[in-house]
Amino acid sequence: MVGSGNPESGSLVSAYRAIVPTTARRGIARKVPTPLRSAVKQSLSSVDAVRSAAVVWAMGGRRNPPRHGDGHSVRVVKVGNRHVRAQLVDGATAWAARARNLHLLVTALEAGGIDHFSIRSAGRDLPAVAVPAALRDEAEAVLRAVFEAAPGYAGPVAGGDGAMQAGDEQRSWNRLRRHDVLRVAWYVTDRTQALVFGADFGCDLEFWKEVDGRLTAPRPNSVVSNFVDVGERVEAPQALFSLIPGAYATGLTRTLPEFTQPLPEDHLFPIDVVYTWVDDSDPVWAAERDAARSGRLGVPAPRLHSQAANDARFTSRDELRYSLRSLHQYAPWVRTIHLVTAGQVPAWLDTEVPGLKVVDHREIFSDPAALPTFNSHAIESQLHHIEGLSEHFLYLNDDVFFGRPLTAGHFFHANGLSKFFQSKALVPSGPTSPDDLPVDAAGKNSRALIERSFGTRVAQKMKHTPHPLRRSVLADIELVYAAEHRRTQHSRFRSPDDVPITSSLHHYYGFHTGRATTGKLRYVYIDLAAELAQRRLDTLLARRNFDTFCLNDTVVHPDPDAQERMVRTFLDAYFPVPSRFERVGSDAYRHVTRSSGSRKAEIKR
Repeated sequence: MVGSGNPESGSLVSAYRAIVPTTARRGIARKVPTPLRSAVKQSLSSVDAVRSAAVVWAMGGRRNPPRHGDGHSVRVVKVGNRHVRAQLVDGATAWAARARNLHLLVTALEAGGIDHFSIRSAGRDLPAVAVPAALRDEAEAVLRAVFEAAPGYAGPVAGGDGAMQAGDEQRSWNRLRRHDVLRVAWYVTDRTQALVFGADFGCDLEFWKEVDGRLTAPRPNSVVSNFVDVGERVEAPQALFSLIPGAYATGLTRTLPEFTQPLPEDHLFPIDVVYTWVDDSDPVWAAERDAARSGRLGVPAPRLHSQAANDARFTSRDELRYSLRSLHQYAPWVRTIHLVTAGQVPAWLDTEVPGLKVVDHREIFSDPAALPTFNSHAIESQLHHIEGLSEHFLYLNDDVFFGRPLTAGHFFHANGLSKFFQSKALVPSGPTSPDDLPVDAAGKNSRALIERSFGTRVAQKMKHTPHPLRRSVLADIELVYAAEHRRTQHSRFRSPDDVPITSSLHHYYGFHTGRATTGKLRYVYIDLAAELAQRRLDTLLARRNFDTFCLNDTVVHPDPDAQERMVRTFLDAYFPVPSRFERVGSDAYRHVTRSSGSRKAEIKR
């Protein structure tokens, strides 16, 4: 029962134990992190309460459970200027909150015997369910009974959290009678209560009226606006209407046949993610880096710009852990994450989790003589050699984070064109110089190649966002600019001769060959060494109003410990929910400090 505080007591959990053999359950338990198992059990318990309440109503009965549970799993949280009740769910995510609301709504309608069908609403990321308007009274009665067992809210779709009203009160439904489309939401919060998923993560309920013998939608959608209702319904996965990662599964829902067909705007191709990462606390790696700096690897010592290999470029605050949390939280459409490393793995990473692959530099470098390397440009030049990598993928530095729910359409058009995100910052004029900042030298080299091939002059740098890339474009670049590509691969540290293949050249070459176009993201870059860094982090945490953000530093901070505390506090607050990629017991809510040997991140841009 919802509110019992014991997810083990639900009948669905008991049924699972009765049906699935003990050996199989133990195998599942070894592969699924404890927080995820707890979340699933709590969701099953919630569904059990919903199903029970709806069935009791359908049978003409009425039960009176303790109002809103006993408080162990329901929390009172503040959203905006009001307080609401929210279900505490370990491992809460944005996509799971939406999928949960759809699941609870269709479960209630199904159990109450109310005709309904899930729909694909135009231009909206939220799931939606339609009910014939003639059944509105019955549907409201079912939902009111369900909300008594599992506290939730209903309101107009445009009102946000401020307009949501308690779903167990008849007067709430009376006020909503003039609206043909409602937002229904059972609020969810994580254990820290730093995250609350409410109206923006609910499920829309549409009441379709009969007009001239045809059931007609109250608002436009992307497939069917009206039809002659002969009672035809088919079953389809709920994931078709509320996206979830491939590693998870939800139940089925009723729908119309038309809503099961792929649409031109659907992204039907897989999208992977690639990270590059290095553990600079590894003494073997550090010795190789120092040897390369001093020329003890059989090649002359390189002349390095001060920003080409300083310690700030390699410093980690466990960013990879949090960047993965941001993906897990806000990008359920990602298929596989490829972590490219120098033969290292973060201690907290569960490499057995489906959808994660660790790739060694030696597996992708076309010339092993270029290794070891300490140059992100060199590593990035080889990413398209990753075995099994999808044609379309995102490349992320670990200091780049998803700040709120995003879709595949933010990065790729449905026809496969990739997008890129230009900065207002310009590449300096003039030829490349040894005194150039590494980023400026690389930008000049990219500009020269595009001008040589296409006669156009590119001036803008790119934002520090996820980079949407295509393997075929990268493969063409390796052939077309073979000499420059090889020189970049063999540059062990940042060099004035480097070409920024993934962060610039790919985008402009793809644009000139008809495979990439400009895009838009709401993005912010925070320099962690700046005086206003703390204030900017506080504002970002309070508003959470950027699609992606980058936390970066290129110089050593005068007080590294204070800087680390600032960043760690922010990341823990913004991303409190562990991802499925973290090992059970790997300090899910407490993290290793620098003094005790924290793991180090990739070579940063």
